[in-house]
Parts: sequence; C-alpha cells; structure tokens
Amino acid sequence: MLPKLDVPIYDLTLPLSKKKIQIRPFLVKEEKIFLMAAEADDEDSILSAVKQIVNNCCLTESVDIESLPISDLEYIFFNLRARSISEVVELKYKCNNKIHVGEEEKTCGNLVEFEVNILDIKPEIPENHTNKIELTPTMGVVMKYPNFKMLDKISSKSESEILMETTLGCIDYIYDEDEIHYAKDVTKKELTDFLESMSRAQFLKLQEFFETIPKISKEIDFKCSKCGYEEKMILEGIQNFFD
Repeated sequence: MLPKLDVPIYDLTLPLSKKKIQIRPFLVKEEKIFLMAAEADDEDSILSAVKQIVNNCCLTESVDIESLPISDLEYIFFNLRARSISEVVELKYKCNNKIHVGEEEKTCGNLVEFEVNILDIKPEIPENHTNKIELTPTMGVVMKYPNFKMLDKISSKSESEILMETTLGCIDYIYDEDEIHYAKDVTKKELTDFLESMSRAQFLKLQEFFETIPKISKEIDFKCSKCGYEEKMILEGIQNFFD
C-alpha cells in the first residue's frame, strides 16, 4: 500500500454566518477543476467550480455548502486559493480611457497589470445594513442571505421573477407582537400574499437589505502606464479575482 501524503488543515471563521470550519488546500484534482473553469471564462462555469472545490475541501461535515451565504462561500474559496496556490493574484485590465490621436478619438486599450493579496479581502458590512426590517411599529421581517441553492432555482427566470423569488427565498421569519411565523412553516402562497399586501415603501425596505448585503470587493488604484489615466476601481464578486 502506498503511503498517504499529509495535508495541512486550516481553521476559518466565516464572516457572515460566523460558523467555524476547517479546510484543506486544493489537491491536484481540485486544481484541474480550477484551471478548466478559468479557461472557460464563463460565470456559470466559475460559480459551479467554486461550489465543487469548496465542497471538496471543506472538512466540516455539519456545514451545508449550498446553504451558506454566497459571500461566505466566496470567502472560503479565497482562503483555499491563497493556501493552495498563492496569496497574490496577478490581474490584467484593459484601459478604456478615450484618447485623441490626431482628430480621431480612440480607446487607449493598454493592458495594465497589478497584484492583489486575496487574504486582505473580506466582505465589508455597511453601517446601515441589517437583516431585521421593521414594517410597522409592531410587525417586521427577519431576512437571511442568498445562497447557491437559491441561485440555481432562479437562474432561468425573468428579472421580475428573480426579484420576487429571491425576496421570498430570503425571508427567515415574520414577527408581530404575539408570535413568530417561520417561512419554512407556511406555504409559498401565504408568503407571496404577504409580500403583495405591502406598500411600496415597505417593500423598498426589504430591497434595501439586498442592496447593502456585504460583498467580496476590493478598491484598486488604477493607473494606465500608457495614457496616464487614473481612477478608483472596485473589483466586486469572485469572477474578478478568478485567475
């Protein structure tokens, strides 16, 4: 029997769900998934690869990867990538600044390279973000974060359907003065009727929850070495760091 190679194990506390998990670095089989998704350069392929890699490398069996908030899943992947390949990701972005060549206006098009330490990236929680939304002085809704399981269900729907389905799927419970009503204990029709009975102002309060959800992002000082154009760039979502 061949000897087994020792694999380091890392402890990680997830920023949104606060769960404590253990992970191991990529093995060759996970790196193949990673490279194939990077070559495909397709959002669905990348997200599918992230989910598969995280599921393989998370050693904490009690954690349901598909039910974790998306930002927690991305955070796990960043840590896996850092422990397995490198903490530094080398990125390339094309300068889209408009420049004048004679009388003609053209896009600069210069390829700018820069490095990002992905261990420095954590979901930023805005000051005004809360998952407890007060609808009236005596009634409110407590929300939960979107996860991959939810995204899979709504991926083929229209924009208006996605809005409604995401809102329905993220309701954890509804409370009033006397009782807590958990979403899992009522029918989808009851939840839909509840949402449709809201005023526009009340529904917008729910949408603010989604607009302020902590996201994986990094501010970059972009400067083109060719035309000198400078701007603050916000890299948001795991696709921007998949290299």
